[in-house]
Amino acid sequence: MTKPRKKPAPRSLPEETSADFPIVGIGASAGGLAAFEQFFSGLPAHTDPGMAFVLVQHLAPDHKSILSDLIRRCTRMPVFEVEDGMPVQVNCAYIIPPGRDMAFLNGALHLLTQSEPRRLRLPIDFFFRSLAQDQRERGIGIVLSGTGSDGTQGVRAIKGEGGMVMAQSPLSAEFDAMPRSAIATGLVDYELPPAEMPLPLIAYVQHVFGKLPRSAAVPPSAVEMAMRKVFVLLRDRTGHDFSQYKSSTVQRRIERRMAVHLLDDMNLYVRHLQQNPAEADALFRDLLIGVTRFFRDPEAFEALEAKVIPDLFAGKPAGSVVRVWIAACSTGEEAYSIAMLLVERMDVLKESFVLQMFATDIDARSIAVARAGIYGAGIAADVSPERLARFFTLDLNGGYRVNKSLRDLLVFSEQDVVRDPPFSKLDLLSCRNLLIYMTADLQRRVIPLFHYALKPGGVLFLGTSEGVGEFEASFTVADRGAKIFRRSEKAHGLQRPSEGRFLPSLAGPAAVHMRRDAEAAPGKPPLRELTEQALLDHFGSPAALVNAQGDILYLRGRSGCYLEPAPGEPGVNNIVKMAREGLRGPLTTTLHQVTSTGVLARTPGLRVKTNGHYTSVNLTVRPATANASTPNYPALYLVVLEEAADPVREEASPGAPRVSASGDGHLPDADARIAALEQDLRAKDEYLQSTLELLESSTEELKSANDKMQTVNEELQSSNEELETSKEELQSVNEELATVNTELQTKVTDLSRANNDMNNLLSGTGIGTVFVDHQLRILRFTPAVSSIIHLIPSDLGRPVSHIVSNLVGYTDLVADVTAVLNTLVSKELEVMSVDGRWYALRIQPYRTLEHAIEGAVISFLDITQMVETRTALRKAADLTRLGVVVRDAHDAITLQDLGGRILAWNPGAVRLFGWSEAEALRMNARDRIPKGRREEEMSKVAELCRAHALEPFATKRVTKGGATVDVSIVVTALVDEAGEVYAIATTERAREPAPR
Repeated sequence: MTKPRKKPAPRSLPEETSADFPIVGIGASAGGLAAFEQFFSGLPAHTDPGMAFVLVQHLAPDHKSILSDLIRRCTRMPVFEVEDGMPVQVNCAYIIPPGRDMAFLNGALHLLTQSEPRRLRLPIDFFFRSLAQDQRERGIGIVLSGTGSDGTQGVRAIKGEGGMVMAQSPLSAEFDAMPRSAIATGLVDYELPPAEMPLPLIAYVQHVFGKLPRSAAVPPSAVEMAMRKVFVLLRDRTGHDFSQYKSSTVQRRIERRMAVHLLDDMNLYVRHLQQNPAEADALFRDLLIGVTRFFRDPEAFEALEAKVIPDLFAGKPAGSVVRVWIAACSTGEEAYSIAMLLVERMDVLKESFVLQMFATDIDARSIAVARAGIYGAGIAADVSPERLARFFTLDLNGGYRVNKSLRDLLVFSEQDVVRDPPFSKLDLLSCRNLLIYMTADLQRRVIPLFHYALKPGGVLFLGTSEGVGEFEASFTVADRGAKIFRRSEKAHGLQRPSEGRFLPSLAGPAAVHMRRDAEAAPGKPPLRELTEQALLDHFGSPAALVNAQGDILYLRGRSGCYLEPAPGEPGVNNIVKMAREGLRGPLTTTLHQVTSTGVLARTPGLRVKTNGHYTSVNLTVRPATANASTPNYPALYLVVLEEAADPVREEASPGAPRVSASGDGHLPDADARIAALEQDLRAKDEYLQSTLELLESSTEELKSANDKMQTVNEELQSSNEELETSKEELQSVNEELATVNTELQTKVTDLSRANNDMNNLLSGTGIGTVFVDHQLRILRFTPAVSSIIHLIPSDLGRPVSHIVSNLVGYTDLVADVTAVLNTLVSKELEVMSVDGRWYALRIQPYRTLEHAIEGAVISFLDITQMVETRTALRKAADLTRLGVVVRDAHDAITLQDLGGRILAWNPGAVRLFGWSEAEALRMNARDRIPKGRREEEMSKVAELCRAHALEPFATKRVTKGGATVDVSIVVTALVDEAGEVYAIATTERAREPAPR
């Protein structure tokens, strides 16, 4: 019996860290038992790993787990099922109990009751996040086989703190959804089968935790030079420059990559980067780890929702544009969070606005994830159930997908905040937790850029550890705790982005001198802006900035002569609908031509009907794309209306040539031609107008049908959400059942092995055994009993009284078994079978491990040899007693065969006749009979063979010395089992001579 394991004794831990050894969190779901066994079997058998392991698996809350017992078979480490507050010790393994969530804090494991045991639970994410928060860069997470995506958010948390993550290779996993979800984040350091994980894990721990030489021994100057080389290789590979990011953060990430490859010298890592371009991509991803989630820092988002979002819509008419830029958006959680707040605010206002939201990041993988809008089930901890139901749908893999309506509000694109041009005229700019990684010099370049991008009064939303630094005069504080700032018009001292980024020649001493002049004269107006504004007002023609559909985004100049509001409900102003007579048709054709070809188009000499007369207009439409770095920005077009000289007035001018005419001054052919052309144009114009009206009617009908389809879609979506909720619960139950099934399969295997061992044991002993229940029905029997009681496999379940036995004279089997069951006192007796074999019959109660009586056990032990030996021993004992009598008798007792050869000679015969036993055994009985009496004596022997006994008679015998002795002799014949005489025994006693 194994001794119970003691709990690890609590011990004092230093305040600055909760443990001085690595804590390895291992998460698994369905199929995890086999992965656990493979992992622990791969640990070194004779050395301690030097770390603690905490196993988190999806377990059924109402089923006692045997996971601890199963893991003990695979490792020599102590294995414990966690109790609340249990301290963690090195070289031990800890198992989460069923129905609990578990967290790690200050060196101890703490258990929390699960509020909804049958809903989708994420205990692995919960534990990994607590491990990352407590251990930071010392945390290690391993994701093994399982369904769903539990563990993915925990992987992000561990990597966000600089820890290390391993995942089971999907091909080796019984269920590969969880490992694939973790690997898809791009944050996994090792992708291996469980049996191959321990050796890299131990090597990594020894390297990181100081058991091998570290790169700290390299002189600081050499480290700095090596890091510069790393920056060069990174910039060459990715196009991004990290040299102005905080060196401590970058160096820590580089050292983490060095630890993964077991490199101790920075120069060796530089060489590794040169030889392995893929390592540059891996380092780039490590440097860009996005620690983000929905509504991160809830207090800050509450302040944003209460103080900023309402102001973005205040004072704006319905249909106005609200522009938002989320810089460094990572995988999109923050961008979608702000989008949800904006949509909810429009619902409160019950008005529609045009949301132009741009989310950017330099990591292409993160942008791809953001565009897909698919997240793990762990977001349920950050997003309220109401928002989940409205803005998300359940994915087939158990995660959540952002609804298309919300995804369509955002344009995701790759952009480097430092290098690429910014967006402009923004109402809100969110850039959270990016500045903390930048040096002060880089922040001085980025913050003025943010000021330039915001419109007057625009809002800057930063992370809780960030601020605007030395540019506080250019921003007003809206909420200092939430780090919300508003753009101020006091922008003096801020370098315009064009000066430092797009016009490099102005970034030198001249630019510094210009800024100093501006600071010295704070009341002086900007001369450049005044000049540009005066030129536009004096020479500029009316123009409109439109999209591909003709919706007006910006209007410049006095355009009332050419455009007028369209009748009907006010909404988005469309330049085609607002065009006056004579302009609508050419404008539609020209705009369509430019949107299709992307090439500037002109239509000169249009006659547009204005207030009672016609005006000649030159129409120009040209593309107005922002720049090549923003490919996802919607295409825009500039429509320019220039007033042209009237050709009729030109003919009437004094210098115009004259043409001969008829008497009334007109050319008949020309007038007819003009009339025909005007009629043709009117017909085409009417046809075009009817076509446009028909198209508009069809569009309205399609919109109506679309509204109905959306209503039906919402109903279907509601039904789908209910089904997905049921699926979520079934998935949770399925994971629990899979775990229980694995444990039960292990139990069945153990039981089958034990059953085989028991069968072989019973068969090998040769003991016939019959198991019966309380009703004396046969439950089981061993093969050896078949020769005693006629049993065959079909007799199972029959009463033992129905079975015919081969026992002789024993008919009380049923009565004896009943008595044993009533008294619980075992009974033993010996019985014999018809073939003459003897058995020890033992009847005893059948006791379970819980000491319950569930029947009786009848066993037959073959004791034939023992009985025969016992009989032989009894006979031998009898002969031994007879031999003692013969030895101690005073008479001479001899034994001879029928030929007279002496076979036995006792001490009495030695004393009487003088010959020793050895001498006598070489003699014949005739040698002791006097010669004169030999014939008579031999005749008596013949008579003895017939009668088997003779009356005592007197005779004479010769001694060794030659003397003759008178003896009284008794002769007895010895008869075998066949009744034949085989020997003669004599008893001789010296006879006193008769008195004379």
